[in-house]
Amino acid sequence: MEQILAKTKFADPSSDKKPLIISGPCSAETEEQTLATALALAKTGKVDVLRAGIWKPRTRPGSFEGIGTKGLPWLQKAKELTGMPVAIEVATAKQVEDALHFGVDILWVGARTTVNPFSVQEVADALRGVDTTVLIKNPINPDLELWIGAVERIQKAGITKVGLIHRGFSSYGNTDYRNAPMWHLPIELKRRMPGLPMICDPSHIGGRRDILQEIAQEAVDLDYDGLMLETHVDPDNAWSDAKQQVTPERLAEILDGIVWRHERTDRKDFNTALEKLRAQINQIDDEILQLLGNRMKVAEKIGMYKKENNITILQTNRWNEILDRGIKKGEKLGLTKDFVLKYFDAVHLESINRQNHVMNDDQKA
Repeated sequence: MEQILAKTKFADPSSDKKPLIISGPCSAETEEQTLATALALAKTGKVDVLRAGIWKPRTRPGSFEGIGTKGLPWLQKAKELTGMPVAIEVATAKQVEDALHFGVDILWVGARTTVNPFSVQEVADALRGVDTTVLIKNPINPDLELWIGAVERIQKAGITKVGLIHRGFSSYGNTDYRNAPMWHLPIELKRRMPGLPMICDPSHIGGRRDILQEIAQEAVDLDYDGLMLETHVDPDNAWSDAKQQVTPERLAEILDGIVWRHERTDRKDFNTALEKLRAQINQIDDEILQLLGNRMKVAEKIGMYKKENNITILQTNRWNEILDRGIKKGEKLGLTKDFVLKYFDAVHLESINRQNHVMNDDQKA
């Protein structure tokens, strides 16, 4: 990982180095397709690591589930021809063994594996005593503790070169994404584990080509340490995930269109102005917290009145009134409806908890 990260801004946040770029086909389908894609990516000069799916866990049987071990020599040859390290997904001890036997440089634990601690432990046990790089994708469901648990299992196996891949989370209903990014979750994980590089996978988040650059730009703006994008020499005829793959030439255009930013600068005028604005934010946050504390005290008083009069905590008409009022007021202040709803949901839940405590304190005692 050290040699690979030396090429990226993760090694020096103040430098002009760009994040790590991992790219290649969703699936290694044939030797010809794998090598053609690898050579085309190498020609762009923009890719650090070649990726390809060898074993593909699918939702339903009957779909293409990967070429299997026979594809590993193709990656070995691609590595020899391009000089790029190669990365694949592994989910079992046998897959780990086979990958290492054929000189795979980077292994990643997929979202369907991360969600199962038993499977992660099997991979971790197979890696004991091995000096390699392991990247861990977020679990399919939005569970930060599962993601952290997978990291800890791999680290306890003695693996020191560990990174993270954010590929989005499953969510109910129709969204603009194949897998909702839920950016707050990887941001929180970066806060808890600041020493681990975080790579974004726009292909699996977006699920379609037209929004890949938009997602990649947001990841870069959030100071991610790399991007993983799926490429194929003939994406329309890919055997898996055709809609989210692009040609190597289109990949180069996407990367050229991204504005690469720094985490910090040494410019004194910028830092002075930023600190003044941050001081204002701190003061406003303090005032907001004070007001929220006062609001909860009022909610507790309301809970007492409800208790004395045998009135239920939830008052649906009142809750609808609060939401309608808040959305209209928020729009006038330039706040999005989505933000206002999330804010009031959080405040309402805390108010209910406070009132519940007040109304049932005697029973608990």
